Amino acid sequence: MMIRRQLLGILTNRLNAEKAWSHDPDILRREIRRPLFILGLPRTGTTALHHLLGQDPEVQVLEYWLAAAPGPRPPRDTWKSDPRYKQSERDLRTMYWLDPGLKAMHLMTADGPEECRHLLCQTFTDDTFECNATIPSYVRWYRGQDMRPAYQQHKRLLQLIGAPTPERRWLLKYPVHMGNLRTLLEIYPDACFVQTHRDPAAVIPSICSLVAGFHSLYEDDFDRRALASDQLELWAHRLEAGVAVRGEQPRERFFDLHFAELQSDPLGAVRRLYDHFGFALGDEAQCRMRAHLAANPRGKHGEHVYSAAEYGLSVPAMHERFAAYAKHFAVAAEA
Repeated sequence: MMIRRQLLGILTNRLNAEKAWSHDPDILRREIRRPLFILGLPRTGTTALHHLLGQDPEVQVLEYWLAAAPGPRPPRDTWKSDPRYKQSERDLRTMYWLDPGLKAMHLMTADGPEECRHLLCQTFTDDTFECNATIPSYVRWYRGQDMRPAYQQHKRLLQLIGAPTPERRWLLKYPVHMGNLRTLLEIYPDACFVQTHRDPAAVIPSICSLVAGFHSLYEDDFDRRALASDQLELWAHRLEAGVAVRGEQPRERFFDLHFAELQSDPLGAVRRLYDHFGFALGDEAQCRMRAHLAANPRGKHGEHVYSAAEYGLSVPAMHERFAAYAKHFAVAAEA
């Protein structure tokens, strides 16, 4: 039932997007200038940074409800009466009811910033499908695909959603982009990137726990150790691919932010990031960011409890697999 609904929803969204573009072809001629993409391993502060930077009124984010059902972003005071918004609220309530622990792992709200996964799902080329269930044949197919059609659709959907405010800079986040940087740069040649860093041995077990949480919504039983082995290799490969592409680009295109700094001085980190790219950080943005930090202390929605042992992971083995990455970005071991 869940998968049927998901696939029908994706196909419906594709049809609705095509209808919108046919009614207003000018949408696809609007420029997207210097979008800022947040990269990095999951569980390295990417979500916290996304929510924090999204407080800037000069940027636009991909709100969950519009990612789930793309269309031109309507005025803010109309959202709660929109059937698509109401559906997103119901979907999130159901997901967290089925597995309450997911909220502590990854908080999503209908009006909050969401990852780009919904947009890539429209071409059926995204981690979402393999994160939800064990489908080896899909994984083999997906990992061999040319991702250009997916990122072309990604851009068209951003043009659609941001049609009412094309002058505002896009702020986007998705760890998966790290493995597709060359393709992303073809589609967004002036994109800017902030990459978060943290000891991989501190985050890989957490990633496995998160993916296992989504699996549990769809599958009664699955091999946690096989899942962990696959996730370990997948993210190591993506980091290596990202390093290779970064070596081909001017260094000023990227800003590196370590998790410890984001935790200890988030506003200072934001100021350095903005200075690096020449973005203006206004007083209102800083005020809203301070209010957001005060209202959202770490652990507000519970603690994410997991262990490396339940996934057959060892700290030495993880450090060995990510040694080249850790050395390149001076990432210190946390354990």
